[in-house]
Amino acid sequence: MNKLEVMKIPLLPMLPRGAVLFLAVVLCFMSAAPLKADRIRYKEQFFRLYHLHYVQYPDDTMENIYWLEKALQADFANPLYAVALIEDEAQWEKYQYLFMMHLNLKIIEQYLFLGNKWNKRQAYFYNAPWAAGNLESLAIAETCFKAALSYWDEAVSWATKAQDRRFRFVQLDRVQYWQEEAHRIQRQDLDYEKIIRRELGLLQKVRERFQSFTASPALQ
Repeated sequence: MNKLEVMKIPLLPMLPRGAVLFLAVVLCFMSAAPLKADRIRYKEQFFRLYHLHYVQYPDDTMENIYWLEKALQADFANPLYAVALIEDEAQWEKYQYLFMMHLNLKIIEQYLFLGNKWNKRQAYFYNAPWAAGNLESLAIAETCFKAALSYWDEAVSWATKAQDRRFRFVQLDRVQYWQEEAHRIQRQDLDYEKIIRRELGLLQKVRERFQSFTASPALQ
């Protein structure tokens, strides 16, 4: 069972019907392996199936989450087939830490991207007739944001391991930007927990505004 299943199943009875349906679709998508998955085994192979579309529809994002989750669960390929150039054991160890960090960051980004498809930034008074539908959209967005948050501690943990003093002079060609991600996490220039909690706080304020509409028949 993956993180989304572990974290979200107990919440299903408390979510609006639209959010429950959304979660059911996501879980079915992630549990029903496409045929391609039968022919690949390693993290690097699954990672290469992750891609960004010019226009990213929700099903594109859910597909990316599926491949990234499969990459998290899979074994590493032989160092000969790594994404980076690996020439010794130190590089290989650091590479694995950075790879795991990067996978968690990408999953966070995809969940945030997915959540923003349903998020509402404002609750205008003329939206009152559609308050119930907007509340369901906010519940879906909140579910995505909380799913994203569940991967942050893992990303920080792997980044910390990759920043160990032993690796101070260990360089990895082709994935230097992964190292920069680890540096940004260490400096707190990259802090998804702060970003996500801010988004959840703003979402709650918009939710309360929509809830006030449903309590005022004159606005319906």
